[in-house]
Amino acid sequence: MRKFFVLTLFLIIITAAGSTDAELQISGYYKNFSTGLASPLPDEPIIGAVNNRLRLNLAYTPIDTLSLDLAYDFAPRIQDLSLFSESPIVGAAGSLHYRVVDFDTTIYPDEGDPEGSFGLFHNLDRAAVAYGADFGDITIGRQAIAWGSARVVNPTDVIAPYAYNQLDTEDRIGVDAIRVQIPIGVLGEFDTGYVFGENLAFEKSAFFLRSQLNAVETDFSIALLGFREHLMTGFDIARGIGGAGFWLEAAYVYANAFNSENGEAEDYLRASVGLDYSFGGIAYGFIEYHFSGAGVGEPGDYLDNLSQSAYADGGVYLMGRHYFVPGLSYQITPLIALSGVVLSNISDPSVFPSLQIEYNFAQDIYLSAGGFIGIGKRPETEDAETQFKSEFGGYPTLFFLSFRLYF
Repeated sequence: MRKFFVLTLFLIIITAAGSTDAELQISGYYKNFSTGLASPLPDEPIIGAVNNRLRLNLAYTPIDTLSLDLAYDFAPRIQDLSLFSESPIVGAAGSLHYRVVDFDTTIYPDEGDPEGSFGLFHNLDRAAVAYGADFGDITIGRQAIAWGSARVVNPTDVIAPYAYNQLDTEDRIGVDAIRVQIPIGVLGEFDTGYVFGENLAFEKSAFFLRSQLNAVETDFSIALLGFREHLMTGFDIARGIGGAGFWLEAAYVYANAFNSENGEAEDYLRASVGLDYSFGGIAYGFIEYHFSGAGVGEPGDYLDNLSQSAYADGGVYLMGRHYFVPGLSYQITPLIALSGVVLSNISDPSVFPSLQIEYNFAQDIYLSAGGFIGIGKRPETEDAETQFKSEFGGYPTLFFLSFRLYF
């Protein structure tokens, strides 16, 4: 299987290389995130990490109707040993790995080598061919697939979602898929495809049917998505109300719809509704409410509930049910921007505010600093077992410095 994909990609490049009208674009970036983590548990030391990421993007268009996209990430990391094995955030969303085959992401250390605080990682994140047919666009290969109009939590985005506290969200994780996008009218689209899981196994794959249209100055979309033997129906509405923007995004998941023998699992509803407003181009604010039917109401049940399929397969990471999220960004000067978001669990209550300041001190060069602070009742440990008293009171405090260079 690996040889087949490599040979196919090689043949496409060689075949297209003979075109005299070909266009080649090479771009990329280097990012550095230096972080510190303070555990919510008492007497735990502060741990740190220095994560580097070099990304190279290649876009090749031999003819108007055919294009090739490649992207490769190289990531050296120096960090506490514990961060290589698990996320410090309980229930944190991670990659669901919708890829047929992939090379080992770890270059160093090799399996069997002594464990240390240094690691080398890499990722072939894009490798897709797109063909523009008369009826629409066909994309085959490793690509980004994401949906949703909500600002913080997207219920319909279950293929490769990012958590609220993810620092680097510029590029979605690439997944292996065949995708067909057919335009309908001026602003409408029919979007369908199949997302391949490991070794083409159906129980690790996904498929989707999605339609989008614009009517009465409103964007509507409905979706049907099967993923990892679950079935999701969803819709998304976005429009302007006066000078503000409005969105309503919701999804209902029928757990184990394609495999009733896989044990009992609860169906669940997720929804996000919100408003945003731009204040003269200098400031931008939004409010969002999110309901998660996959969560529970009592902090004492948080950890046990993480065994549900919504967390393992559906990209859910929030442990409660009701959330209120205000956010504000302000352009202090043309080169300095300040932004803040507060993710709050209404039922606990607990909050997880974030604050970031960014300075664009040269063309394509950015320096930023910020942090995420978990505020709420701290977890308690008895007989080596941790008991949550609030959701975000159990989150570590995270501070970071970031340097980004684009080329």
